[in-house]
Amino acid sequence: MESRTNTVGWGLFVELDRESSIPAHVQLEVAIRDGIRTGRLKGESVVPSSRRLAQDLGLSRGVVVEAYQQLTAEGYLISQAGGYTRVASGVTRAGASPGKGAAQPASTEEKHLLDFRYGRPDVTQFPRAAWLRSLRKVLTESPHDRLNYLDGRGAPELRAALADYLNRVRGTWATPDNVVACNGFAQAVALIMPVIASNGVRRLAVEDPSDGDAVRIARAAGLEVVGIPVTPDGIDVAALARSEADAILVTPAHQFPTGCVLSSEARTRLLAWANDRNALILEDDYDAEYRYDETPVGALHGLAPDRVLYAGTASKTLAPGLRLGWMVVPDRLVDAIAALKVEVDRGSPVIDQLAFAEFLRNGDFDRHLRRMRPIYRRRRDVLIDAMNEQVPELDPVGIAAGLHIFAWLPPDLPEVEVIAAARRRGLMVAGIHDYRHGTEDRGGLLLGYAKLQEDMIRRGVGIVRRALDDVLGGG
Repeated sequence: MESRTNTVGWGLFVELDRESSIPAHVQLEVAIRDGIRTGRLKGESVVPSSRRLAQDLGLSRGVVVEAYQQLTAEGYLISQAGGYTRVASGVTRAGASPGKGAAQPASTEEKHLLDFRYGRPDVTQFPRAAWLRSLRKVLTESPHDRLNYLDGRGAPELRAALADYLNRVRGTWATPDNVVACNGFAQAVALIMPVIASNGVRRLAVEDPSDGDAVRIARAAGLEVVGIPVTPDGIDVAALARSEADAILVTPAHQFPTGCVLSSEARTRLLAWANDRNALILEDDYDAEYRYDETPVGALHGLAPDRVLYAGTASKTLAPGLRLGWMVVPDRLVDAIAALKVEVDRGSPVIDQLAFAEFLRNGDFDRHLRRMRPIYRRRRDVLIDAMNEQVPELDPVGIAAGLHIFAWLPPDLPEVEVIAAARRRGLMVAGIHDYRHGTEDRGGLLLGYAKLQEDMIRRGVGIVRRALDDVLGGG
């Protein structure tokens, strides 16, 4: 296979394989990104104009512009209107870049043009000005003793604000005394599992498919984990009853990853199962605020607060980097979980807790959600339209809510081959295989759309089309 190699005058050796299935702009991004990481391209150095580099490499200018735009979005390049494009300062060999658009550690995934991975909100829309107002207020008005060690449940202002918000918006039955602040859902699980294990739980049921992080944490806490199939109506309660589990972790408002909603009949059966078996329901309400086509589904917690331990997070609504999460815990477990929280880290950062409490109280959180829902809904609609036009053989489900769409593949298309073909063409996409906890079944793709602009969504679906053709054609 022939490839054309060019040496560019500003110190970067670029090798472009003209016959590769990887687009030229992706190859160019990889070369520039690697040059910055290894130090061959120094911080603050000026890169050639897109026209000049296109001429040097024998490419169209649009290809170079596309590469520059992606690297600017990632934080490797800095572009100013009417000025030169420069290499960002402070990028290290580990891939760290300062400020907005900070690059992640070096990985194969970064070499891909488009990222359809799930669960990533558009953090460029983070309400900085409103958050700053909340920070200023709490820094000037909060009592001094809030800066001391606090109760393991968290700042009282946050617990009160969360109880009000969750009862109003999610239909919970929360009181400030039952709320425990934590560092995202990941820490919630890490606190819950050892506590319930010490309180007699031996077997934990999980939805199959579902996220595997909780499974690993549960097993580390000594729990036996059993997968329960998910139907279009949510968890298969009949299979759950046969499992002899003592607790179950569910995502009833928007099942992850399939997106189905636990039906009212299944909710009734699930609560009856918990009462009959004296079992605990762990409710992960990870993205219920984003619902577009139907009336929001209330939390299970409001129906049985003594049977349900509710967990939520700001990672999908605001930003994962805030590490803000919360639990509403039954009376019998709240002291133990709060005590373990103190033992683990002495409590979450109090300034962030107080700022979020103010953000909730003054209505900025509601305003942010109202602003983001139509943005995400438009992006979802673009994704659905593009899928209908370009990949009609895919079967999308769970489209009414959340930040991703799950699409079943035709039975004759191997998931692993489709994902590999998409990656070769410059697209990062996840499949359902890694979220199964039992027998294998039909493959599918998780398409996260929240952080992508509409033109990028369409282009991503086009890559999926070509990836499917590659697999069908044996390419």
